Amino acid sequence: MKIFEGKIRNENYELILEKKEILNGIVIKGKIKGKPGKIKLFEVDVDGKLFVNNWQSWGPAKVINLDEKLKIPEEFLKKAGFSPNPNPHLLLEGIVSDYFIAKENILVGFLSSKIGHPYFYIHERKIEGFIDYFDAEFEDFVEIEPLIILFGNIDHLLLLYAKKVEEELKPNFNSWNPVGWSSWYYYFEKLTWNDILKNLEHSKKYPFEVFQIDDSWQKDIGDWEPKDTFPELHDMAEIIKSYGLKPGIWLAPFSVSETSTIFKIHEDWLVKDENNNPLFAYENWNKKIYALDLTHPEVKEYIYKIFKKIKNEGFEYFKIDFLFAGAIPGKRFVRDKTPIQAYREGLRLIREAVGKESFILGCGAPLLPSIGFVDGMRIGPDTAPYYDKNSPDIMMPNAYYALRNTITRYFMNERWWWNDPDCLLLRKIENKLTTNQKKMFSLTAGLLNNMIFISDNLELDLEDYLLDATLKLRGGIYFVKNIMKKGYEIVSKNTGIGDVRYRICLETEKAEFIMEKNKEN
Repeated sequence: MKIFEGKIRNENYELILEKKEILNGIVIKGKIKGKPGKIKLFEVDVDGKLFVNNWQSWGPAKVINLDEKLKIPEEFLKKAGFSPNPNPHLLLEGIVSDYFIAKENILVGFLSSKIGHPYFYIHERKIEGFIDYFDAEFEDFVEIEPLIILFGNIDHLLLLYAKKVEEELKPNFNSWNPVGWSSWYYYFEKLTWNDILKNLEHSKKYPFEVFQIDDSWQKDIGDWEPKDTFPELHDMAEIIKSYGLKPGIWLAPFSVSETSTIFKIHEDWLVKDENNNPLFAYENWNKKIYALDLTHPEVKEYIYKIFKKIKNEGFEYFKIDFLFAGAIPGKRFVRDKTPIQAYREGLRLIREAVGKESFILGCGAPLLPSIGFVDGMRIGPDTAPYYDKNSPDIMMPNAYYALRNTITRYFMNERWWWNDPDCLLLRKIENKLTTNQKKMFSLTAGLLNNMIFISDNLELDLEDYLLDATLKLRGGIYFVKNIMKKGYEIVSKNTGIGDVRYRICLETEKAEFIMEKNKEN
């Protein structure tokens, strides 16, 4: 193992590193100035299996063999743009693990991502730990992202790592762990206002606290006003409130579509490529999508005003999606800011606009840079009404991969934010999920004390007993064993029904629910 320390000076930068031994490991802190680009802090030879993590919500946290790569079709990467990684070409060359990487008896991870993007690159049977500062130049010293090396059993190290990140960043998020309904996974972009009204009426028989309107209400991506077939924002919020529910709404605030008014009149607001043209960020909605430059003064004012207005119109729950767009590399108005700094400034403005009392759910979001700005975080890819163990395992809607990430990123919950496993799909028709697959997803989310939302047409026949069972399992003290193996064991003490042990194998779809102690009334 090679750990860099002391003073390092070259023509591009000056770096001062300090190594400190702690219980169970080592911490490396330091400061840097100049134009560093990418700096390497760590190197070690490796064999066997690795636990790797993608930089944002939808990406996998999974065990991988050293001789395999993530299953990412090259054609998909062209449309996905920067969503899989701020340096997507690296995914075709080797294995990338963002923020942390682990084996059975060691975890190496960064404790923050405030300025640079920290990641690990695995090739030629070697792990190298980097911080990418992109094109930023620092006249004065700035603190580097601290690196921690922990030794012990991986099952315990994940929790210890989460605690160390929490101690470093001290997030202060909402104490409310919400239950609600979302429109997306039944209606998608075909949602109508009449659908909202019908589901509000049927919501009376469910213990929902939030009623969230997802993608489809807006005129365009970047034009955050209701389209002609929807009421005004204030009217939407008031009608939802009349049912005793908190109004929720979806936005992709850092994204701008090629058909939007913003794109047509404010190209100067967008992140640029090397030729000063708007930089393609990703493709979705059958459109090219570009990214707002969150260092631009007019963009900052625009973001703040949008969220302040929607908050003032009565919305209290904000699902902000495709957030990685704010962190893509490119040319910005303020040249000495990294993409990560720009991204965090955008999140800061949103939080300032909606206030601490509002609930912000991050989605499609770089994980470490978001800590402290969001109350909840999607920690897996979109779910879907099917369970496919063989599809490409990055950014693809799939209940199987959503469930896997619910388990493999469980340690983030209640330490960095509330984990959102994505919605439960409980309908009996138009759903390829078996009852057992629905049960596996639901019980796991409950035992791990996650946010719980369902996304069904409430007029349909639902297996809604699973929602009741899921909610009864929340509130426990939980731990996941065998994180590096195919069969997981979730132990949760003091749930709503008592102490529970749940053994689950996602590949065989076999699960065993064991009551160890009933809760006393």
